[in-house]
Amino acid sequence: MPPSDPFITTLHEWIGIFMRRSMRNFLHYSKEKGFSMSQIGALFHLHRMGACDVSEIGDDLGVTNAAASQMLERLVQQQMITRSEDPNDRRVKQIVLTDKGRQVLQESIHAHQDWLEELERALSPEEQDQVVAALHILIEKASQLEKHPD
Repeated sequence: MPPSDPFITTLHEWIGIFMRRSMRNFLHYSKEKGFSMSQIGALFHLHRMGACDVSEIGDDLGVTNAAASQMLERLVQQQMITRSEDPNDRRVKQIVLTDKGRQVLQESIHAHQDWLEELERALSPEEQDQVVAALHILIEKASQLEKHPD
């Protein structure tokens, strides 16, 4: 049953549009470059966490170590990541993002956000000010909820 509160209904509508529009460009970019969502997820994990091992990436993506290793091998072949021995444990392989991998991530983020520039051009300066003010309120309240979860 859809929410009856106009505030919640409007937020759901905005979130739906935001997700569809931002993901459309992101998915198109990923497909055009020949990356699966798991591969992009692995690149983002490495970007956030730095060097890590296969099991950390597998856990983050919800796949087995064997599946993660196989997926990462393709990224090694594409020179998006490097795999080397962990200096503390030679049995463990450390995965690191390459410069080429970082560049692909930046391009994917840009593709993900391109439509926001279109939206900006569609709004008058006054409308932009109204949206900014409303979003500041939402950011502040959401941040307060994060600091004090129930």
